[in-house]
Amino acid sequence: MKVKVTNQHYNPLLKRKEVIFEAEHGPHEGTLTRAELRKNLADILKTSVDLVFIQRAVTKTGSMFTVGEAKVYDTVDQAKLVEAKHIFERNVPSAKPAKEEAAKHTETAPPPSSPKEEKAKPKEEAEKKPKEA
Repeated sequence: MKVKVTNQHYNPLLKRKEVIFEAEHGPHEGTLTRAELRKNLADILKTSVDLVFIQRAVTKTGSMFTVGEAKVYDTVDQAKLVEAKHIFERNVPSAKPAKEEAAKHTETAPPPSSPKEEKAKPKEEAEKKPKEA
């Protein structure tokens, strides 16, 4: 896997470096994840992984090249102010597991019973009880 920065320039208004990159991966490696791309770009640009945000990464079907855009902010606070919420969530992995766990808990909860089922329960219980004479 090779990541190469093809173009970069600093945007002083937004206090970030805007980067265009290419990543090459082998035929048996598969497409790179955002986490791998962030780590490699952080190493190349000599910055923290927390400051790198992948905007988009596109791999054409059947190819071994990924082309994308990334933004490297001066501070995390600046990134929170500027970046769209969905981009921030895609790049910060700590927010995803909490949402997935919450979704699992709601899926495993028993469905609410309908009024018809509640009316049927007393009849079933009455049939199970032995009749006293």
